[in-house]
Amino acid sequence: MIHAAVKAWRRFRGDEDGSTMLIEFVILVPLLFAALIMSVEMSVYAMRHMFLDRGLDMTVRFIRLNTNTPMTHAQIKDMICESSGFIQNCDSTLRLEMIRINPRNFAAFDQAADCVDTSEDPKPVRGWSLGVEHEMMMLRACVGFEPLFPTTGLGYALDKDGAGRVAMISTAAFVQEPN
Repeated sequence: MIHAAVKAWRRFRGDEDGSTMLIEFVILVPLLFAALIMSVEMSVYAMRHMFLDRGLDMTVRFIRLNTNTPMTHAQIKDMICESSGFIQNCDSTLRLEMIRINPRNFAAFDQAADCVDTSEDPKPVRGWSLGVEHEMMMLRACVGFEPLFPTTGLGYALDKDGAGRVAMISTAAFVQEPN
């Protein structure tokens, strides 16, 4: 029995049929798997961003229609987290900035978004103002998430903070409605 298996193995090893196909397989399969991993990473990123945009839009609508209702940073953050269900650890990784905008003398946010870095000490909230009736406001949300594949493809190329999280930013502008 062993003699037959050894004989079959030698015959298989000596056969060169299909060797060109094997070389193509060895070269192309890692490329295909890398493309698959990057497409899955990009799909999950796009889905997270869509949920963040949805949560931000629903919260902005509530803020816009309830102008004279006093709201805190934590309340608005909770509203966004409730409306955007797919974002993991939203309550601990979401950071908001809201400022008044003069449409005749536009001054945007600081270019560097105020994001949570869990590897550093907590920073106070910057740029927070609820505004009054007929005032134009801009709200920016930054949430940190861990990539699915942090060491390959797109997950490797994204900028990460000290805790290995990637920042995702969404912005909304609105005008406070009169009551």
